[in-house]
Amino acid sequence: MSLESSWRLLLFLAVLVGVGWPLGKHLASIGEGKNPGLARWLAPLERAIYRFGGVDPAREMTWKQYALALLAFQLVGVVVLYALQRLQGVLPQNPAGLAGTTPDLAFNTAISFVTNTNWQSYGGETTMSHLVQAIGLGVQNFVSAATGIAVFFALARGFQRASSSTLGNFWADMVRSTVHVLLPLSVVLALALVSQGVVQTLEPAATVQLLEPTTDSAGAAVTEQTLALGPAASQIAIKQLGTNGGGFFNVNSAHPFENPTPLSNVLELLAILLLPVACCAAFGRMLLDGRQSRALLATMLLIFVPLSVLAIGAEERGNPRFDALGADQTASALQSGGNLEGKEVRFGAFESALWSTATTAASNGSVNSMHDSFTPLGGLAPMVLMQLGEVVFGGVGSGLYGLVLFALIAVFLAGLMVGRTPEYLGKKIERFEVQMASLGILAPCFAVLVGTALAVSTAVGRASIQDPGVHGFSEVLYAFSSAGNNNGSAFAGLNANVPFYNAALGLAMLIARYLVALPVIAIAGSLAAKKSIPPSAGTLPTHGALFVGLLVGVVLLVGALTFLPSLAIGPIVEHLQMTSGGGL
Repeated sequence: MSLESSWRLLLFLAVLVGVGWPLGKHLASIGEGKNPGLARWLAPLERAIYRFGGVDPAREMTWKQYALALLAFQLVGVVVLYALQRLQGVLPQNPAGLAGTTPDLAFNTAISFVTNTNWQSYGGETTMSHLVQAIGLGVQNFVSAATGIAVFFALARGFQRASSSTLGNFWADMVRSTVHVLLPLSVVLALALVSQGVVQTLEPAATVQLLEPTTDSAGAAVTEQTLALGPAASQIAIKQLGTNGGGFFNVNSAHPFENPTPLSNVLELLAILLLPVACCAAFGRMLLDGRQSRALLATMLLIFVPLSVLAIGAEERGNPRFDALGADQTASALQSGGNLEGKEVRFGAFESALWSTATTAASNGSVNSMHDSFTPLGGLAPMVLMQLGEVVFGGVGSGLYGLVLFALIAVFLAGLMVGRTPEYLGKKIERFEVQMASLGILAPCFAVLVGTALAVSTAVGRASIQDPGVHGFSEVLYAFSSAGNNNGSAFAGLNANVPFYNAALGLAMLIARYLVALPVIAIAGSLAAKKSIPPSAGTLPTHGALFVGLLVGVVLLVGALTFLPSLAIGPIVEHLQMTSGGGL
């Protein structure tokens, strides 16, 4: 990794924390039921939604009621989005006359967007109408992110409260997150993106004359090109801010209509990690202990930075096979250098590799380059970030509460070593909390490994693999790592739009979302019912370097023990083949 890239990475992280940390104060105020600043102007909209939905925001819920409300809302979302896709051909705002999607694709896509995964087995501009993109997918981008924030609020209240049977109101938490956080940020970002040239229209596709006419595969002259249009900027803003991912267009954020300029690239990249950082800051503010926020952020950075350096360095070094062919991969005034296969020249190796680690760290899944064309180690870094459980920044709300699950396991192990009942943030961590934390950590691992094993061991699974050998295995492993951790990015090279993968990846997304969120809500209910315990001489401080090191070790240890064997027969072997001159 070059010195220039090192400074660019440090500058990016400094701006990210500098903007995200103050935002955490606003987010904490929303979680505590306050209406600071702009929220006062949006309060009438919030009240109107409550009246329309018949919701009493002051009516608190037990953890079971909170969980059932979440599941009921998400189930309705799946049904509505499935119906919109199937009926697309007879619904309005369909200027391209697109037919309804197949049942298996509609099932996969509905689950994908409701679970905040946004895995796409289709090309957006050739499959979904303007109506489905905006009212179906766009709406789920908001409410799926708001659901993650709501669960985060519930967990924070579990630590806040003592001898309480309630955690707040799910409907109020979701509405407030949408109205006071996601909506205003999305409006600002969408306007900024429109100013950079991102399209925002309900007009049909435009036909333009080619500057250089060409011929098709049959030898016929081609003089025109069809440019897909649509309400892209509004959906891109929330897809990035809500760590949803996906793309309005098939090539996602590499498309000039989604991400046209260097400034739009930086804005979208910051938006991906902005709210995960804000959630980290809000957690400490809600607990009146900012040291906890700093410890959790330090944990995230200690994992994120080395893996980003690995990906950026691998892509900037380039492919040694190209050197043997005499290709020039050196950075110069005429080119950015490095491995540029599958990358936009306007972004180059650095911005492409940084995006790949940011999007996989944050459970976002949008891409501005083709991960399938990365070097083996460059592709390994984003894969590992997903396999660690999407807790390094992670999704909006979900990343923070996922990391807290690892923190509970860390204090449990520390308690075993010193022979006393573990404590975390003033609450005793007992058998139930450890069981639920273990379930939330291991369920995604199960989904990834079992799904990958089934895919590569069955004829129907292998039939969709484009590339033979270890790279083909990496494509399947990446797909299930993405779906099984609610990320949504793809390695490509895998035809996932078939009934087997649409069903298998859909089930993996369900496991990754609800067998993590529901244990977290159960833990929150258990903690809220307990009394708060003042720290004693035997309490392990959870804000110091010792605990941060322990937490990083637990996250890496679980990831290493679970996925190292599969990584060894995928990207690691491929790297050895590439550098040794063996066949790929």
